[in-house]
Amino acid sequence: MSAHTTEQQAHFNPPVFYAATAVLLLMVTYAVIFPENATTNFKALQSWIVVHMSWYYVLVVAIILISTVAIAMSRFGEIKMGPEHSEPDYDFTSWFAMLFSAGMGIGLLFFGVAEPVMHYLEPPVGETGTVYAAREAMVITFFHWGFHAWAIYAIVALILAYFSYRHKLPLTLRSALYPLIGERIYGPIGHAVDVFAIVGTVCGVATTLGYGVLQINSGLNHLFGLPVSPGIQVVLIVVTTLLATVSVVLGLDAGIKRLSQLNMVLAGILLIMVLLLGSTIYLLQAFVQNFGSYLSEIVGKTFNLFAYQPTDWLGGWTILYWGWWMSWSPFVGLFIARISRGRTIREFVVGAMLVPALVTMLWMTFFGNSAIHMILDQGLTLLGEIVAKDQSVALFQFLEQFPFSSVFSFVAVIMVVVFFVTSADSGALVVNMLSSHGRDDTPLWQRIFWCFLIGVVAIALLLAGGLGSLQTAVIASALPFSAILLVAIYGLVAALRTDTVKRITQSAVVAPISAHNPVSWQRRLKNALRLPSLSEVREYIREIGEPALEEFAAEIRKNGYQAVVTKGEKRSVQLEVLQGDEVSFIYGLHPKATIKPDAVNPEQELDDSFDDGSPDKYFRAEVHLYEGGQDYDVMGWTREQLLTDMVSQYERHLQFLHTLR
Repeated sequence: MSAHTTEQQAHFNPPVFYAATAVLLLMVTYAVIFPENATTNFKALQSWIVVHMSWYYVLVVAIILISTVAIAMSRFGEIKMGPEHSEPDYDFTSWFAMLFSAGMGIGLLFFGVAEPVMHYLEPPVGETGTVYAAREAMVITFFHWGFHAWAIYAIVALILAYFSYRHKLPLTLRSALYPLIGERIYGPIGHAVDVFAIVGTVCGVATTLGYGVLQINSGLNHLFGLPVSPGIQVVLIVVTTLLATVSVVLGLDAGIKRLSQLNMVLAGILLIMVLLLGSTIYLLQAFVQNFGSYLSEIVGKTFNLFAYQPTDWLGGWTILYWGWWMSWSPFVGLFIARISRGRTIREFVVGAMLVPALVTMLWMTFFGNSAIHMILDQGLTLLGEIVAKDQSVALFQFLEQFPFSSVFSFVAVIMVVVFFVTSADSGALVVNMLSSHGRDDTPLWQRIFWCFLIGVVAIALLLAGGLGSLQTAVIASALPFSAILLVAIYGLVAALRTDTVKRITQSAVVAPISAHNPVSWQRRLKNALRLPSLSEVREYIREIGEPALEEFAAEIRKNGYQAVVTKGEKRSVQLEVLQGDEVSFIYGLHPKATIKPDAVNPEQELDDSFDDGSPDKYFRAEVHLYEGGQDYDVMGWTREQLLTDMVSQYERHLQFLHTLR
């Protein structure tokens, strides 16, 4: 058996893969064979949650929002999700497009018109059809789709990305429990958590795809007269699932990334069209007022349980959304974590919570306010009646009121299809990682399998009429997950505090140690001005660096500690001093390419080829500690100087351990 095959099999996690597949097949079989019984039981469960646990859901989401904002604004916000020398894998535009498509996607198209109109027609308090009802409808929509929703996604993604990229744990949901159970995340408890995440992800994606295919069918019926029927919808699911499979085969960069960028362009066109062809000034005024009203009422609405005005509205909307966002958060959170390596926590929260929430509010204003304006001020009551009867046609009936309505309706159908594909594709990617120890470099059949299974689940539920039932089941699954999430947030804060303490102590002043053979200032200047090649840096590490690390390790071992020197990729070398149960001390020397000061193209991006071919490139011998690169070059230092630096860094490490005790 080849080494490559062995490596692929090592990524496969049989207990998680087979258990999750079995659970999903059992759930689908139950929903298909006993649809009425499933519907009854799921509705009873949802009713129990609304009556007895709504206060808990409201409190949990409030804690999540406060924690996310506080972490980003504190000194923790400066910490990178990855080694200190890491850089983001994707530029901001591509990153935002992917997280936005995975996070909301079909929901914006399905509910952008429908939800504001429904709140306007049936407000939780007050009289329908009034100006007050219109204002309240938009604030409620902002509340459901705004900072709270994206904070839930952001905190899960932050927990996963931090522990995976900073502490080298698997990029799966089990890693969120590391502060609580430690190494036991690799046992049955960890397997159970990942199985739960897979089941929730597949059911959540399949349920959303059910809504998406209803809207695609309605759009094609509106444009081309294609009948609205379960048979047509099954065909649409099969076709879009095949497209998602093609995207899976192409990979993250060529598949999800490009499709997400396409959808962002189409969304921008549709958004600008509604603004320019509609009541432009009114919409801009409405957005500013809606946002201000949302901010002024956010605290009150966050904790409002209608305790003094009992109503079924809370369970049918707010609790439904809070459970839905939490049940989706393992999927969206893991996907966002996968594409966010190298960003600081503050940059991540701004990009993954604030910016998407603002764009979502802009979308809801332009579409929702326009629809309410048509009903309230222009007398188009028929639009309200159609939305109340069938939400899937709301967007197309709304677009019918604009010039070139057929063109824009066609664009909307394409957007729903692309959102459908990216949701299935990213869902398959996440589920595949959960079943493969957090790795995404798995055999192609695994990714295709999960993509097809998501499509099969969506078809089975659609034919069985079980979409609503399974949606309730997914919402109920948020109940145990919310408890896990609260524990994980506590563990994250504790780990961030430890990380911050270490960063502070590493910058503390330590007693200098004089080198045995001091180097003249002329020699130091010559070293500073030198722009060595890769071969020179590698020779330096081999001839000077490695012997210095070996000498330091030998001295450590003489004093009763364990120390080992290992060679890594690209001729790097690393010393590790074990400190028992405490954090090990790591000191490594790594070649790093950088642009010359007089480069012809100083803005060019460096590749990872590590060759001497580029005339604009030279190399440095950089020090890496446990947290990653420290951004200083030791090329040309003497052996004594390297040993002196090692002692200084080791003293800082010991001070860090002392501070933690």
